[in-house]
Amino acid sequence: QVQLVESGGGLVQAGGSLRVSCAASGRTFSAYAMGWFRQAPGKDREFVAAISGSGLSETYAASVKGRFAMSRDNAKNTVYLQMSSLKPEDTAVYYCAAKRSPIASIDQYDYWGNGTLVTVSS
Repeated sequence: QVQLVESGGGLVQAGGSLRVSCAASGRTFSAYAMGWFRQAPGKDREFVAAISGSGLSETYAASVKGRFAMSRDNAKNTVYLQMSSLKPEDTAVYYCAAKRSPIASIDQYDYWGNGTLVTVSS
């Protein structure tokens, strides 16, 4: 069982930057690929980014590629999502997820955090 706790959300102006973090419980963190998803008001949850267990492979949604960067620190059991050039349409609850495989993917995640709200003002 993996427990995930997100932090770092908040209010930021358009064009600004913000970093959200996700701390995971457990001793085999590198065995899990990690993902970030988001859900905007009135919309379905969507994939944002994923990173392999080793941290050597990342994948991004087209809507955030070049603006967002995902990383992980396996010694600290933590993943990060650095968001830059933020737009009002990036406003959403951002969720961290863990997958029982070190291979990153856009779906099939097994554990989820409770989310952190990111609001981008215009």
